[in-house]
Amino acid sequence: MESTAYTKRLLTYRLSLSHLKEVGLTDVFSYLIAGETGISAALVRKDLAQLKVKGKRRGGYEIDVILDAINNYFGDNTINRVVLAGMGNIGRAIVNYKNFENRRIKIVAAFDLDPAKQRKKYDVPVYPMEKCPDIVDKYRVNVAVIAVPAFSAQTVCDRLIQCGIRGIMNFAPVNLKVPDHVYISNVRLCDELQQVIYHSTKTNQ
Repeated sequence: MESTAYTKRLLTYRLSLSHLKEVGLTDVFSYLIAGETGISAALVRKDLAQLKVKGKRRGGYEIDVILDAINNYFGDNTINRVVLAGMGNIGRAIVNYKNFENRRIKIVAAFDLDPAKQRKKYDVPVYPMEKCPDIVDKYRVNVAVIAVPAFSAQTVCDRLIQCGIRGIMNFAPVNLKVPDHVYISNVRLCDELQQVIYHSTKTNQ
């Protein structure tokens, strides 16, 4: 399995190359990718070679070829189904995020303990947590997003894993414990912002 650092670099390349394509470029050299991303040209070439993308000596790399290879790597040619636990403010923002469609990511269902939210109409149906096994099995879901309060996050996490979830994006402000076969990404909005505040303050001193 490739490292997390490698997959993050691929996502960085995709974002930068998409912008370069929007301004009219069709081909690009590794040094230009390096300048756009802050990643060394040598590492760019190594990563592209790992993707089996070949460049031309005089013309560099075709942007569309790189983007296709990255999209194939992340499975963007198939629909990636995801479930969401928690329909609070963060959960609703995630459901309403339109760019998921461009990446072929589809949130097929959400879970919430509040019966009122289960009855309310959202862009995705909201079920009680008891329906989790049926939904995960029906849509063959491997990935979940957790956006519940900290006190219930571990219980929800355990339940999702029992249902067959193998990848979790966690917005709850708590360190969740998962088995080795489950990949978890913790999104800490406050921590990220606090880092920016700290470093910006230090820069001005």
